[in-house]
Amino acid sequence: MITPAQCRASRAWLRWTLDDLAAKSRVSKATLHNFERETRVPHDRTLADIRRALEEAGVEMEFDGAAGIGIRVARPGQPIAG
Repeated sequence: MITPAQCRASRAWLRWTLDDLAAKSRVSKATLHNFERETRVPHDRTLADIRRALEEAGVEMEFDGAAGIGIRVARPGQPIAG
């Protein structure tokens, strides 16, 4: 779905704070903090909300099977080539 490393990398690329992602994903800052620190795994729906917010901003998650291996970034307003 999305890994903590992908979440951290996406936020860094977008220059988003935890507050930014919390507002855009409608996920609490505490939940995001715990997820990125790998102290808790959110529910699948919450992970989907996080991923949706990041993808709407132009970030795409890359996977190798079930393992998250990275991100790809599109220019604002342009689809990611694939």
